[in-house]
Amino acid sequence: MPDIITSRKNEWVKFAARLSADSAFRRKEGSFLVEGARLCEDAVRSGCEVACLFYTEQALSRYARYLEKMIPAARRAFQVAPHVAQLLSETKTSQEVFCICGLAGNGAQPAGEKPIVGRCLALENVQDPGNMGTILRTAEALGLQEVIVAGQSCDVYSPKVLRASMGAVFRLPLRYEADLACLFNRLKRQGTACYAAVPRADARSILEVDFTPPSIVAVGNEGNGLRAETIEASAACVAIPMEGRAESLNASASAAILMWEMMRKGT
Repeated sequence: MPDIITSRKNEWVKFAARLSADSAFRRKEGSFLVEGARLCEDAVRSGCEVACLFYTEQALSRYARYLEKMIPAARRAFQVAPHVAQLLSETKTSQEVFCICGLAGNGAQPAGEKPIVGRCLALENVQDPGNMGTILRTAEALGLQEVIVAGQSCDVYSPKVLRASMGAVFRLPLRYEADLACLFNRLKRQGTACYAAVPRADARSILEVDFTPPSIVAVGNEGNGLRAETIEASAACVAIPMEGRAESLNASASAAILMWEMMRKGT
């Protein structure tokens, strides 16, 4: 029989709930909470360290083929009451399966002095979790070597980003950089081509850039775009050619087109 938790005041439950709600606590503890049978199973398959697994009796019956792989992989596994699962859930219709994963081995690292290899994407102050998750999912699908998350971008281990990324966060190489302009200045000295994606008339069309590696393209905030300092630190500004009347694209749509064009020229 598994250990059963019926109280919301259980220490493991309180720890998990705080991980879900508090990005600073996630960074401090080096852990994050994953929700959903498929996403939790994906974390296990991707090599994440699972410190604790939670599931309800109904979930054990409904998602047996996922849980039979996860339970042996978790250091601790608990069956929880439905009202406990409700406390941990961020979704309207919960699958009532959750796991606490450690950042070690798959957590985003500081950018530091490590050079860029291949073709990469930088995200500066991207704050919408849906955009962030979609961009990371696309980056993994297209085979980008790395994504740099810069400035005040949202936490890639937040519940909404994890769901939108469909597990890409578990596998995609990620790095953090507080100041993208400073990183661009370092990378240029190392021979990396640094581009700023901006919807400007004087920007070079991405169709005219070969993105020879090592290269990196930066996408900015949903409303304000890239900071002026980052644009100034780039080697060139690039833009997506558009025939319609729209002045710009959604951040995730822009990033998808940019990444496709970067990787297409690598084939």
